[in-house]
Formats: sequence, structure tokens, C-alpha cells
Amino acid sequence: MTPELLEAGAEFRARAFTRIATAGEPVFNQSVALYVEDLKVAFDGFQALGGLSFTIGVGELRCVIGPNGAGKTTTMDCLTGKTRPDSGKLFFGSNLDLRQMSEQDIARAGIGRKFQKPTVFEALTVAENLELALAGDRRARFAMRARLSGAQRDRIAELLTTVHLAEARDRVAGLLSHGQKQWLEIGMLLAQDPKLLLLDEPVAGMTDEETERTAELFLSLEGKHSLVVVEHDMAFVGTLAGAHRTVTVLHEGKTLAEGTMAEVQSDEKVIEVYLGR
Repeated sequence: MTPELLEAGAEFRARAFTRIATAGEPVFNQSVALYVEDLKVAFDGFQALGGLSFTIGVGELRCVIGPNGAGKTTTMDCLTGKTRPDSGKLFFGSNLDLRQMSEQDIARAGIGRKFQKPTVFEALTVAENLELALAGDRRARFAMRARLSGAQRDRIAELLTTVHLAEARDRVAGLLSHGQKQWLEIGMLLAQDPKLLLLDEPVAGMTDEETERTAELFLSLEGKHSLVVVEHDMAFVGTLAGAHRTVTVLHEGKTLAEGTMAEVQSDEKVIEVYLGR
């Protein structure tokens, strides 16, 4: 393991994926994982969020859609501590006020974010990437030299199967397809057992087959984790939402509509500002 990769590993864990005992643990009362009320954010006079409110249930899979500039990315930034709201309430569980927490503490409490562009260690194999993510708060040098326990080997095998990469475990990550790199990064997030996963346009650039398998992956995670999926691919959203899951539509920094896919598709306001006629 080169010094550069060791340093990258330390940065990786500090950035998003560690779970340390000192981090606050959310308490989930009444099955609410995330509570957002009247959230407002302005940038140089521009109102990016103008009173956004919604809740996410424990184990829920929620799709969030909306036109460009609707506030989707700003919402994600607020949830992860990258952007500080000007006002409003933002709670993870019933006890953790995300407005008062650092990015690192939010990640440690169990919120993981997947950006559109995958970030994996391309010089390492698929299994080594997962091993590094599984290392938790141990130092990279120790983590990469230590022998894996039986439980850790089993967990890596489980993650490989979950993210459709079991046959690619010894492949160098840089040789993976775009979709496979996305799955690997999701696996790295899952290695830290997050309670809430934020997934930003996860199927952008994927083939049809990769998109279908990604939908299968997210549906398999429902109930084990809460998931918020921001996406523009309406066919993909329709697959995830099915007939009963809630879809949230954002517009101008507020919740424009909320309901099943069929309900939001027939909503006149949504048709006007996003879906078109």
C-alpha cells in the first residue's frame, strides 16, 4: 500500500464513512427518520429553499424529483452539513439537530451521501475498496495490514453480492464500468451501515441493464435503511415508486406536491412546472 493510498484512505474515512462511538446516535420515535420543517436558505439574495417541509420514515424509500433549480442539491447539502440553513428545523431522529452538527458528526451519526460522480480508489481491487470502507475508525495502515476476521470476510462477501460485484471482487476498480463504480461506492457506504442514504442521480450515465439492476438494489435496501433518491429519469423513478411509495416534487425551494407516482403525474401544478403536457 503506497503512502498516497494510505493518505487517501484516511481522507476517505474522515470525509463521510466513519462510525465512531463518540458520535451522537439518532433516536427514532414514531418511525420518523428525518424531519424537515420550514427550511430556508438564501445565497446572495437568491432563495434556494423557501420554506421546505417533509418527513422521511424509518426504512422508507423516497424519490425526490423536480426541475433544475428546485432546491434538490441544496436540500442534500443541508442534510449533510455542507450548507447551514438560515432558519427552520432539521432533525435526524427525534434527538439530533442537524443544524448544530458538523459534516463529520452527521456522517458518523449514520447519514451517507452518494454523489452523481462515483469516487472509488481506482488502483485498489473491488474487495480492497470495501475492506478500506469497512475499516471504520482504525488507521489506514493498520486497517490494510491487519488480517480480516471471519465476520469481516463474511460482510465483504455479503456486500459484494448485494451490489452485484461478487464476480468482480478481484478486479481493479479502475477497470469497472461506470455503473459498476456506482455500485462499488454504494457498497462502500453500506459497509458503514448508514441509517439514511442520500443518492444523487444514481443512474445517470448507466446502461439500461445497469439501471434495472440499480433499481433492484435500492428496492432490496428498503426497510434496512431509509433512502432518499434524487433523480430525473422518470422511468427509473416509476420503477422505484411503484404504486404505493411516496414521491416528493420540489419547485422553487418548496414541496410542490407529494403522493404516489400516479398522483404527482396527474397533479396540474407538477405537469405545469416539470412534467409538461
